[in-house]
Amino acid sequence: MSGGARAEGVEGPSDAPAAGLPGEGPARGRTRRYGRLRPGDRVAVVAPSGPAEPERLEAGCAVLRDLGLDVVVGKHALDRVNLGAAGPVRDDWHRLAGADADRAADLQAAWCDPRVRAVLCARGGYGATRVLDHLDWDALAAAAEADAAPKILHGSSDITALHAAFGARLGATTSFGPMPAGLIADLGGPDPDGDLAAALDGLRAALFGGPVALPGTHALRPGRAEGPLTGGTLTLITALLGTPYAPPPAKGRIVFLEDVTEAPYRIDRMLVQLLQAGWLDGAAGVALGSWERSGDPAELDAVFAARLGPLGVPVLAGLPAGHGARQATLELGAPAALDASGDLNPGPDGGVLTVEAPGGVR
Repeated sequence: MSGGARAEGVEGPSDAPAAGLPGEGPARGRTRRYGRLRPGDRVAVVAPSGPAEPERLEAGCAVLRDLGLDVVVGKHALDRVNLGAAGPVRDDWHRLAGADADRAADLQAAWCDPRVRAVLCARGGYGATRVLDHLDWDALAAAAEADAAPKILHGSSDITALHAAFGARLGATTSFGPMPAGLIADLGGPDPDGDLAAALDGLRAALFGGPVALPGTHALRPGRAEGPLTGGTLTLITALLGTPYAPPPAKGRIVFLEDVTEAPYRIDRMLVQLLQAGWLDGAAGVALGSWERSGDPAELDAVFAARLGPLGVPVLAGLPAGHGARQATLELGAPAALDASGDLNPGPDGGVLTVEAPGGVR
């Protein structure tokens, strides 16, 4: 399968790497929006991080087929290896979905296959940062440039590492949202409602085209801002700082942050790290998603207000994106607008994050 969506250029801040060096981003910081899917398109499901449960992976793939997609699964998606040295697999130890080189090979094969229009990551967990050194970035860049628009890279949580690296090195937008062996596996009921129905609608809009508007529950600092959307899972953003795969600084961008099972003091420490590293300097605004099982929400609000308020930009909290039951899909790198001008107290009118719909489809 060849072809792709009409390329949508997003003129980002000018601090992106210059073109011409292996694996580095495009000239002038220009980001190309990924091509939207059509029914019948082939998508590949790979596992660059933790191991997927076979039953949940198949349930998630069935949901994708119900959306009209032709689903193929990576060769190593159901592999199991220990987190540390090779040896007999221990179920009571942390594991990965195959050796680092094998997980990278599945990801690269899918991205470079002209028949595949989207690469969906089966689940998060841990391990995506270990894959980065095993990828041929020149081959990935050539594949991204071969079509009128790059294909979709989709996933969340640990996949933030891939979002950051693909966005910076390939100059492509990417899709942050629920994964086949995660929440997507729960979307296949006869009549999903509530949070599940919203997650399915959001996934469909992101993959096939449509605007995204996510309401926040409360503004921690009021105001309005516009700029390309960046960010992801806080732990992974901080883990990438100082590496060759770090996301470009957030200057001029709207920063989306979320995480799971992180105590408030750890979240505070990671925010301090981003601030001390200068990564948040010049950010246009901050959109905060879910903080599932991360302590007292009131304490979290106090931490966010104390650390992010001095940036002097709008900060909107309570967006239905990240971990947990509410998992919206966001196009990282796409033009976005943040309106945090609503009620400053918790409620339904805190504001909204809007991600611009694509101007055309392939």
